Amino acid sequence: MNVSSLHSTPTSGRLDGKTVLIVGGTSGIGLSAAIQASAIGARVIVTGFNSEQARDVAATHGFAGWRAFDITDEGSVAASVTDLDRVDHLVVLAGSFVVGKVLEAELSYLRRAFDERVWGALHVLRALGGRLARDGSVTFISGVLADRPNAMGTAVIASASAAMEALARGLAVELAPLRVNALSPGTIDTPLLAKALGEHRAAYVAGVAEKLPVGRVGAAEDAGAAILFLITNGFVSGETLHVDGGARLV
Repeated sequence: MNVSSLHSTPTSGRLDGKTVLIVGGTSGIGLSAAIQASAIGARVIVTGFNSEQARDVAATHGFAGWRAFDITDEGSVAASVTDLDRVDHLVVLAGSFVVGKVLEAELSYLRRAFDERVWGALHVLRALGGRLARDGSVTFISGVLADRPNAMGTAVIASASAAMEALARGLAVELAPLRVNALSPGTIDTPLLAKALGEHRAAYVAGVAEKLPVGRVGAAEDAGAAILFLITNGFVSGETLHVDGGARLV
């Protein structure tokens, strides 16, 4: 896959005039990253699964645009980005919290962990192709489960998360000088967490906070700021940035 022929140059910490496409940018970490990127001059386009939500979020925050598609559908992804002439920075955060024990859960359900993350990311990359700026960046989402899986049905999503880190390293070489990195957040208090845990959220958050060296779980703004670091630091590529409050240490 070819990318545009502009030379790689250091970034200034600003994103004035740069187009930032955030897949999964309508809530949580993605929305926080979108707000922060817009605040430093970026032309932000967010995508989500629900068109009404994506449109409302873009209007509320004054983003440059929005798209809605199913990231597991290659044709839907391609059709949604065909009008974009250039993307300077791509952030791919889409993916539901797929949890199920391998001897019990439906395989079609477990496959979504890879369909939404690995194959979904590749759908977006291939759809954009040479319209990805050569001096830009790509940021994937991983997760602390890649390092610290548990016995509660997280083996497959942990594998998919680890695969995103490996994909970032591989593409950092294959697509160089386009920079490719992964963000590995720990427990972040987002709508996705609330949806996954339901009435057990408060107890879970309190339990995690008690164990972490920083004494609290993460906020979407913490992870969003880490994404901005990966976007704006022109000397970081092939890395996994852990924003987990020290979870891998305890």
